[in-house]
Amino acid sequence: MTESSQHAPRISEILAGIASQKRKTVSVRDVLEAFGDRAFGALMFVFAAPVALPMPPGVSAILGAPLLFITTQLMTGRRTLWLPKALADRTMTRADYAGLVEKLTPYLTWLERRLRPRFTFLYNRWLDGLTGLVCLVLAIVVFLPIPFGNMLPALAIAAFGLGIAERDGLLGALGGLATAISLAVLALLSGAMIAAAATFVRVLMATLDKVWPF
Repeated sequence: MTESSQHAPRISEILAGIASQKRKTVSVRDVLEAFGDRAFGALMFVFAAPVALPMPPGVSAILGAPLLFITTQLMTGRRTLWLPKALADRTMTRADYAGLVEKLTPYLTWLERRLRPRFTFLYNRWLDGLTGLVCLVLAIVVFLPIPFGNMLPALAIAAFGLGIAERDGLLGALGGLATAISLAVLALLSGAMIAAAATFVRVLMATLDKVWPF
């Protein structure tokens, strides 16, 4: 999260470099070490972006757990990212990792051509903490099994993370907009779910009254 990220390799280049290494598996620790002092933003993007894309059921729960740790540490102002050994040592096959990178790369490279350090005053200890708090709330939503409820929050976290890594305040502002939309959609979904549950209970009670009127 330093200004040196202005001259650092692009996230897509680092991810592709890891995929090209001759190894059987890729661990979270490998990715963490590859990004160094950009790990907060980069890993927020890496773990959140796949959830924003069509993925098999259960992916959000797997990727949501690291997001909880990352965003909590961003919120509390920790300068060096730490992950528990159980998470840091979690691996996937190099083929699976390469497939994930291949799926992300077209979107990521399109964004990277348009990103540059700007509005960097938005990145300071106080606002990083506020961003961490917002992303922690979003990460909790991502972690929960809410049907169709985690793609927009994941997109918001990915935008915040990429903005932090590339020092682009405009992308951070877009993350804030995505957060507002996410919360509005979740409020509508929760209201619809509550209304549907109430309707189901009323129909069930009416049916029971007909078949068992005593």
